[in-house]
Amino acid sequence: MSAVPAPEGDVDEGVPWHYGDPLREQRELSAGTAVVDLSHFGVVRVTGPDRLSWLHSLTSQHLEGLLPGSSSLALILSPHGHVEHELHITDDDYSTWIICAPRTSSDLVAYLESMKFMTRVEIEDVSDDYAVVWEPIHAIDPAYPTWLVPADYAGTGIVTAGSDKGGGADKYVPTRPATMNGREVIIPRVELAERLDSWPSQAGTWAWNALRVAAAVPRLGFETDHRTLPHEVGWIGPGVHLAKGCYRGQEAVARVHNLGHPPRRLALVHLDGTVDHLPPHGATVRRDGKDVGWVASSAQHFEEGPIATVVVKRSIPTDAGLDVALSLPTDDAPDVAFVRSSQTPVVVG
Repeated sequence: MSAVPAPEGDVDEGVPWHYGDPLREQRELSAGTAVVDLSHFGVVRVTGPDRLSWLHSLTSQHLEGLLPGSSSLALILSPHGHVEHELHITDDDYSTWIICAPRTSSDLVAYLESMKFMTRVEIEDVSDDYAVVWEPIHAIDPAYPTWLVPADYAGTGIVTAGSDKGGGADKYVPTRPATMNGREVIIPRVELAERLDSWPSQAGTWAWNALRVAAAVPRLGFETDHRTLPHEVGWIGPGVHLAKGCYRGQEAVARVHNLGHPPRRLALVHLDGTVDHLPPHGATVRRDGKDVGWVASSAQHFEEGPIATVVVKRSIPTDAGLDVALSLPTDDAPDVAFVRSSQTPVVVG
């Protein structure tokens, strides 16, 4: 069946959105028989003898001593601790490979170049030459750089993240609503079609995102905005090490972890299934008629039905029902319809 492209202007524009039956594609992904084209993601390669110690000093993750073939999730934060970049990192003993969000590789390279100083590293945006594919396998491909989904998300364990005065990472996400097990493989772009065709079936980003939403796995630009703290979406642990040395934004991370609570938290909601469309990113979330948050991602899940991740005020009770807007207000239609939803907390710390 021919691929249907993502809508114009969509973050995932440029790769297949679905192949005619997103629910079937979800089932095939869950069964481990489908592959997803993520070739619109950026790929950055860093070489040089100082690459790991240098990236360790710039990011939220403990990267010194990252073994060849190992992978990690790291964040680049602002001085105030807000998330600026999400990095999926793997090393092959010669190069460190970074997978980043679509259309962010140029900004990432510019930032990294500005932080080189006298460090022995070379940075290259290789997105035109290399592509990313998602495969529902939690094992390293020995032939290609491979990023494995962190153990917390995959349900295979817990990422070692140390602790601080405020405790460990487990206080933020005691349990997860589901798992998302798989890998991102970096292959030469000329081999993309052959790699995709080698699988029994292919799934689009619609199906891939539905499984991600069900597992409440945060994604840059979806579960984040310009003031997102890692604590709010469950990145403490999988993406933030609590006992590593200084990096930009560390003081803010430590202050919230040790002395307070994040102002917002991530939740998964099940929407009233009587509606025939899903709320868009940024749609308003209310409780008792008051705005308390916004929609991050929404999906029609093959088992759970209509679901969404929402970012809400931490003060909202974890068992409170929420009202979710089905559209964004416009000048022509300032009043929008809301649908009732039940809430499953993801981040509670």
